[in-house]
Amino acid sequence: MCRNIRTLHNMAPTTTDDEVHAAALQYVRKVSGMTKPSRANQEVFDRAVAEVAHVTAHLLADLVTQAPPRDREVEDARRRARAAERYGRSEVPQAAV
Repeated sequence: MCRNIRTLHNMAPTTTDDEVHAAALQYVRKVSGMTKPSRANQEVFDRAVAEVAHVTAHLLADLVTQAPPRDREVEDARRRARAAERYGRSEVPQAAV
């Protein structure tokens, strides 16, 4: 799975539409093999992103959990620590994660 797609369910603060759209865009890019579609494929690409985002929003709205919401700052710190370990750096720049 694409590393840029993050877990969106059960987060505090709640997942935004922009985050859902970004995840949908990454998914469609990965599946299609295109980061920037040609003009001939732009409409189909954009429609796929919109549909995936729509379905993802419904999924997130309908999921049920008893677990307390996860803190975004804690999750981001864990991600940065894993990246630092993976790439052998003592600190990973904020924008690189």
